[in-house]
Amino acid sequence: MKTTKLSVDDSAAKEEISIHEMLLMFRNSYRYLLSKWLAIAIVSLLGAISGLAYSIIKKPTYTANCVFVLEDNSKSGLLSQYAGLASMAGIDIGGIAGGGVFQGDNILELYKSRTMIEKTLLNKGNFNGRDQLLIERYIDFNKLRPGWKKSTGIDNISFNGDPQKFSRIQDSIVTNLVDVFNKKLLSIVKPDKKLNIINVSLTTEDELFSKIFTEQLVENVNQFYIQTKTKKAYQSVAILQHQADSVKNVLDRSINGVASAMDATPSANPNLLSLRVPSQKRQVDVQASSAMYAEIVKNLELARISLQQETPLIQIIDKPVLPLEIKKVGKVVGVLLGIVVGAFVACAYFLVKLMGQGIGM
Repeated sequence: MKTTKLSVDDSAAKEEISIHEMLLMFRNSYRYLLSKWLAIAIVSLLGAISGLAYSIIKKPTYTANCVFVLEDNSKSGLLSQYAGLASMAGIDIGGIAGGGVFQGDNILELYKSRTMIEKTLLNKGNFNGRDQLLIERYIDFNKLRPGWKKSTGIDNISFNGDPQKFSRIQDSIVTNLVDVFNKKLLSIVKPDKKLNIINVSLTTEDELFSKIFTEQLVENVNQFYIQTKTKKAYQSVAILQHQADSVKNVLDRSINGVASAMDATPSANPNLLSLRVPSQKRQVDVQASSAMYAEIVKNLELARISLQQETPLIQIIDKPVLPLEIKKVGKVVGVLLGIVVGAFVACAYFLVKLMGQGIGM
């Protein structure tokens, strides 16, 4: 019992010593920092000047937002039944089974693809009455050509012409720009995972560029999305329409043939049955062509219903409107941040120096 009492007393004493040492260390650190107030004030002043300079030099950024809703219609049971009947007749009206390339959030990745960003950059936009490629506009306001001239000796790179015939340098520049857009400038998000509402935003230092690029990107991606989703159904409609036109031409010729055969023997002897054979053959052709045409027309209408069902509804909710949302560092904020950062750096430096000297430890 006596030994246990001593161990408890020793632990209490050690705890009191530890707290006393911590308080002593904080007090000495505080006094040491007070002794360096002039140096800390000078560093804080330099931080304030740096913050002010940053707020003046840093260009404001403009964010363009485009919000749209994507409704991908599901297939109804009745339409599936029609598709089954059509398939029994050897007609594929396309896309009824569901599934496909774009499911779920895949359209978000489509916005970040090189193909879509490159296509948008190579579109032209109207900037203050002057048509200019978006990629050329981006290069100009970011002043990229002087850097290229220093590194490669080339400053007159043009992006007009067929992208498939771009040189290695042109492709390399486009690749770098796509990487910059995906990592720093472009944001594609679904504010609510339960809803098919998508927000596309772009932040750059050029207000018109942000607006035009965002609008063009949304238009390009949505058109590509719709065309890809409806490609199979559209091909089925085109094939059936071609068949319907062909059979209709045959039917028209058969009807004309019946009329011509009857005109050839206007007063045929009723006892000579052979004279009726040509017109009867034509009538059989007309009946066969009529039945075939009716079946193809029915399947064509089913295919058109399928195409309408396959076509997703994309409705723009909010378009980017000038003036865009602007973000910039104010002078007061820059000065205050500079003072805080400067004071923190100076205090951290002196505390590390104090700990290195072992003062107050």
